[in-house]
Amino acid sequence: MVEEEAKSLPMELSEKGGVENNGFVQNEAFDDKEIDTSNQEETPKTCIVDVDPAPMEEPELKPYAGMPKEVLLKFSSQARYRVTREILFWLIIAAAVVLVCATITIIALSPKCLDWWQASPIYQIYPRSFKDSNMDGNGDLKGIQEKLDHITYLNVKTVWITSFYKSPLKDLGYGAEDFYDIDPMFGSMRDFENLLAAIHDRGLKVIMDLIPNHTSDKHQWFQLSRNRTGKYTDYYIWQDCAEAAGLITPPNNWVSVFGNSSWQFDDVRKQCYFHQFGKEQPDLNFHNLAVQQEIHNIIKFWLEKGIDGFSFSAVKFLLEATHLRDEPQVDKSQNPESITAYSQLYHDYTTTQVGMHDIVRSFRQTMNQFSSEPGRYRFMGSDADEKEDIEATMMYYGTSFIQEADFPFNFNLINMKNLSGNSIFEAINLWMKNMPAGKWPNWAVGSPNAARISSRIGKEYVNVINMLLLTLPGTPVTYYGEEIGMENIVSENVSEEHINSVPFVVTFPEKSPMQWDGQVNAGFTEGNSSWLPVNSDYQSVNVEIQMSRSNSTLNLYRELTLLRNNELPIQRGWMCYIWNDSNVFVYVRELDGLDTAFMMVLNFGQESTIDLRAIVPNLPSEAIVRLSTNFSNAGKAVNTKLIKTEMGEGLVLEYKTTKPVHIMEAFQGNCFVAEKACYSSAFNLLYVNC
Repeated sequence: MVEEEAKSLPMELSEKGGVENNGFVQNEAFDDKEIDTSNQEETPKTCIVDVDPAPMEEPELKPYAGMPKEVLLKFSSQARYRVTREILFWLIIAAAVVLVCATITIIALSPKCLDWWQASPIYQIYPRSFKDSNMDGNGDLKGIQEKLDHITYLNVKTVWITSFYKSPLKDLGYGAEDFYDIDPMFGSMRDFENLLAAIHDRGLKVIMDLIPNHTSDKHQWFQLSRNRTGKYTDYYIWQDCAEAAGLITPPNNWVSVFGNSSWQFDDVRKQCYFHQFGKEQPDLNFHNLAVQQEIHNIIKFWLEKGIDGFSFSAVKFLLEATHLRDEPQVDKSQNPESITAYSQLYHDYTTTQVGMHDIVRSFRQTMNQFSSEPGRYRFMGSDADEKEDIEATMMYYGTSFIQEADFPFNFNLINMKNLSGNSIFEAINLWMKNMPAGKWPNWAVGSPNAARISSRIGKEYVNVINMLLLTLPGTPVTYYGEEIGMENIVSENVSEEHINSVPFVVTFPEKSPMQWDGQVNAGFTEGNSSWLPVNSDYQSVNVEIQMSRSNSTLNLYRELTLLRNNELPIQRGWMCYIWNDSNVFVYVRELDGLDTAFMMVLNFGQESTIDLRAIVPNLPSEAIVRLSTNFSNAGKAVNTKLIKTEMGEGLVLEYKTTKPVHIMEAFQGNCFVAEKACYSSAFNLLYVNC
């Protein structure tokens, strides 16, 4: 019955497109076997399903995460996705173009960043007097390395170390016996390399001296020259001299800087050699190209060591006239035989000769070969020493086409004959009005060849001089010890154990050992004595005690360097003279686009009261004392109609203004800027086209 019903069904599953499930079949032979079903209930052999032949509706497909590529491609070609994708693509391209254009514009409009030699004060060290590390009484390179933390404490990033070449130490080492070696007094070449690495590890830079004009008479070149050996025969300036009865008649009347004839007879060569300085320092012959190449090789040697710059000294003496004529007398009525002093002649034939600047510029070109790496610009300074001729000094800057020194060192503030507000103004204005456009000024108030500030103009003016130095535009140069107000030593105060050093004291009073603390020898040396005696005031004037006193000369110096580093108007802004008289000198520092301005009121005379609003009508009625040499005044508000200063007092006043002095017609001739820049408060950046 069942079989009949099954036969009557219209179609079996397999015939209607169904799938027969053989998932449980063990093997292919299974169908051929006979299966005994006699003891089992009958079950249908095939499951037959009646399927509606009408087609089934396919569900709508939507995008989903992880869809395969085939599905993704179905949607990517749809208009709504394609248009969105193209819009995003072109937005990204447009944004990239805008970003590149904005970057190019910012770069084009941005002023040149201040280089390292512009951004930081320079701290000048006389190595023999800075710190003794081996107890022999002489400062050395290891001693400088021990005290680098002092440099960083001052917020100074450039160290200038004066001459330390191997030398007989005539004229304190300024005549080198070997330009490629360190004098044993100061250490070894390894000591120098360690010092250089330590300086650079602290992010500092180092400048060293180079005096190319002459060597020591112990130099190998001179020994070979006096024996007429090969190319060295003409490395120095030799001339025949007349000799009679033991007396030497020089070729002309030229006089040494130190006095007496600049010609010295040599018993070996039987000729006279020329020396602009001491007789132990014969002048090199820079008319000889081989000599010039020797100096270029020396420059390369030290730059390859890693130094960051040179100060070239005595360069105006590099060439002498070959005609050897007598130089004209200052006093024409003076007996020519009596001329022995350098000041008695006009030095028309022995200084600043034609071709001298070409030689100096060639030094610059050699240094430029080492300045191509970012952040590794090599600084070049020159000791112009043209006290009476400011135009000759400015020539060391080079021209707009040919680079020479980054700046000639400026000693106008040292060379002043008297101190007053007027003399300070004259010294500063002389430099600023003669400096070529676009060049960078610099200022020094101390040096190894000048009396210290305290001894030159008085202790009461040390702080105000440092305030002037660190708020003027340009690079300030500080001679070691001036940051604590050290004084010259005097022979009257020399103790018995230093009695043999009295001649040195008389000659070099400004080179006394650095005063580090109140211990024996001021912490300069742990030895029994020092090459020069320490100043007798070392127990009250030293680094250690001044670090602990907030109102000390040292901490004022540090606050001033912080102000200079942090405030754009003082770092690179305009300077405008406001007022000067016998007592005070007043000037402002401003930056275009910045409403904060600083006014310096510095007293170099007697007590004074000044009405600043009468001088600058748009000045605010009140200003804040940002810094003062009288520390108790800092932070106070002062009435600008009544600014009172005592002798030696200095004020840094801060105020807000929308009418800076440098745009006022009344002050147009009194304003200067070296690296012009303008500030945008909207973008918080500097730009040049303003």
